[in-house]
Parts: sequence; structure tokens; C-alpha cells
Amino acid sequence: MDLDAETPVIRRVDALKIFYGIEFFDSIGHHAAFTVLAVYLVQDVGANPLQLVLLGTVSEIAIFLFEVPTGVVADTYSRRLSIIIGLVLAGAAIVVVGLVPVYSVIIVAAILRGIGGTFLSGAWEAWITDEHGVEGIGRVFLRGTQWSYLGATLGAIIGVGVATQDLGLALVFGGAVSVATGLACIVFMPEHGFTRRPVEERTSPLRALRTTAVTGGRLIRGHHVLLLIVGITFFAGAASEGLDRLWEAHLLQNVGLPKLRGLDPVVWFGVFNVVGLVAGIVITSFLVPRFEHADNAKLARSLLWLTVILSVSVIVFGFATSFAVAAGAYLIARLVRRLKDPLYATWLNKNVEDSSVRATVNSIASQSGAIGEVTGGPFIGVIGTVASLRAALAAAGLLLMPAIALYGRALRQNGRKPTQVLGSERM
Repeated sequence: MDLDAETPVIRRVDALKIFYGIEFFDSIGHHAAFTVLAVYLVQDVGANPLQLVLLGTVSEIAIFLFEVPTGVVADTYSRRLSIIIGLVLAGAAIVVVGLVPVYSVIIVAAILRGIGGTFLSGAWEAWITDEHGVEGIGRVFLRGTQWSYLGATLGAIIGVGVATQDLGLALVFGGAVSVATGLACIVFMPEHGFTRRPVEERTSPLRALRTTAVTGGRLIRGHHVLLLIVGITFFAGAASEGLDRLWEAHLLQNVGLPKLRGLDPVVWFGVFNVVGLVAGIVITSFLVPRFEHADNAKLARSLLWLTVILSVSVIVFGFATSFAVAAGAYLIARLVRRLKDPLYATWLNKNVEDSSVRATVNSIASQSGAIGEVTGGPFIGVIGTVASLRAALAAAGLLLMPAIALYGRALRQNGRKPTQVLGSERM
């Protein structure tokens, strides 16, 4: 079955509606599963801090190996096809995690989820940027984030409700929603902004893939700001594993949760998620008009200050002894990270003027984040196991300092140097 072929019976839906719909439904599935994943891993699987971090590390190794090849596939053949494969594969991997509480099996599922994520990464941003156009894409990304928040809030509530009865079942539900979203895209998702090369200009599949990869790599190497973005993404990835993998364990083991009417820990984690998501919806509603036509300098400056706040909040969370301080610091850190995502995507894609390699450039940037996670994740995990969770979280916050310095350098470049690939560089 050709997933790229237009279905003659069913008319494709407007790209923006599909973009917002995928953000909404995939976030339901993602947060239904990941709101309770850490509790499932600790209570049902019995994973220790190092094992928790290693799950992220093996996933990132898969991302490192497959990120650019799958981005090249999206640029060479179809962004739509890449997105569909990514949603189905990532969702199926989560279903496996929920069905089989065995660490070795979960490792394999984490690898598969990482591969699924690479089909989405790059292709997702490139698809909507080409369908909508670069002008005003910042507003689209921010609106998409709002729809993602709405879906995530609903998913977290459903996930917690299911998890109070069966932790594994919440993961199965979340993965199934993501799979269903991918299958629905086969019928409804359009692709008009991307055009494959004419038949007479096509080379062999391997040569076409190589050509796209080389062109994207040359584009990044030849432009200072894109190199800075890749460096920033590396340090952001290195720091991310600490908060992502250890925050629940830190609250359970070091801070403690209030004994409020005997609430189960999974309910507390659901409350954290919902509160952060609702705050995100409110704040992004103010950001949309302010960043709809933001230039690159404004985007870089905003990302710099958000990264400063993120670094400080992670360190404060690591050293917090009271529940109120820990909860406040964690919610600020999580909210800031979610606010950074659409601004980062806007900044990156505004700097890629050659649409033919947009997904590849996005994938190379994501690969840099994967390398950062593979490098920083085990380092933070060892600190958490040998020293303490507090020390590991503090290290995660400090790993953002180089990223802050690189944002400052980008600002001195006025936030942007246009990226174009000259015709002579095409192979």
C-alpha cells in the first residue's frame, strides 16, 4: 500500500487542522503513558537510578544512529510517510513496555521508540513549515503547543485514572492512542508543500539519500548560527536526562510527598503534570501574538533567558528539602522547557531557507541532542547512584551553562545568518 498516494474517495483535511489534531491526540497518548512511566519502572520493574537513566541513553543511541538517515528519507521521499511510521512505531513500543514489565524487554522497546522518534523528528517541523510557509510559522508552532498542552492535560488525567487500577494498562492505553493517530494520518493527512524531484532527475535511492545528507551537512557547516544551534542542542540534551529520569525518584526518596488523604504517588505526579500544563496553556496564549513575527535576535534572546531560568530551577529543585520549594522549582523547570520548544523550532526553521533539506537539518540538530543525552545521561546516572540524586540534579543544571554562553554568542551574531545552499553545491 502506498501511503503517499492520494486517496481518491476521502479528501485530505487542511494541514493546520491536521497539525493541531496530531499535537492534541499524540499528546494524549504520550502523557497518559509518561505521567506514570517512572512510577511503573520503579514499583513494577524495580529499576534503580542508573537503570532509569540508561533507558534514556539506549533510546538516544538509537536516535543518534537513525536521526539523520530518517531525516534524509523525509527530505528525499515523503515527510508525511515518515510521520506516519514514527507515530505507529513509537506508540507500539510503549504498548510493549506496558505489557511486559521486564527490564531487558523494556530496553528493546526504548530502542524502538527512539527509532520511531527519529521518523518524527525533523519531518514534523519540516512538513508543517512547507505546508504553511515560513511567514508566521512561529504562531503555528505556539498554537500547536497549546493544542499539545490540552491533549497532555487530558492524557495525564486519563493516565492517572487508569494507573490507579493498573500502571501497565495506562502505558498500553497511551501507546494505543499514538498508534491510532498514526493510522488516521494515512487517510486524512495532506502533503502539498513537499515535491519530490521529477523522475528524470532522480538517481538511485542510495545516491539520492547521500546527496540530501551531504547538502544538509554542508549547509550547517557553512553557517555560524546553525553551528551554534547544534552546539546548544548538544548541551540541552546532556542536561535533560537528569530532570527527565530522576525527578520522581528525588521527590519520593529525598523530599517526600505530603500525606494528603492517602493520595497514591502516581496521583501526585499527575497533579504536577496537569498544573504545569494548565499554566502552559495560559502563558502561551500571551506569547502567540508577541512571537508571531519575532525576528531571530528576539527569539535567541528569549531562549537565552529561558535557559538561565531552567538551569537555576533545576539546581534549586535538586537541593530543595521542603515539598513546596521542590514542587515550585520543578514546575518552573518543566514549564520553561515546554515554552522553549516552539521558540526553538521557530528559530531553527526560520534559518533554513532551502526547503529541500529542511527535515535533514532538523534531524542533524536533533542528533546533536541525542549525542548530548548519550554523553551526559550515564554521567548523571553514575553521580545519582554513587553520590546522590541531589548531586546528579545539580550537575544537570550546571550542564546548561555552556548552552547559555552559546546563546550569548548567537546574539552577538544578531541571532541569525541566513542559510542557503547554492546551486553549485547540489550533487
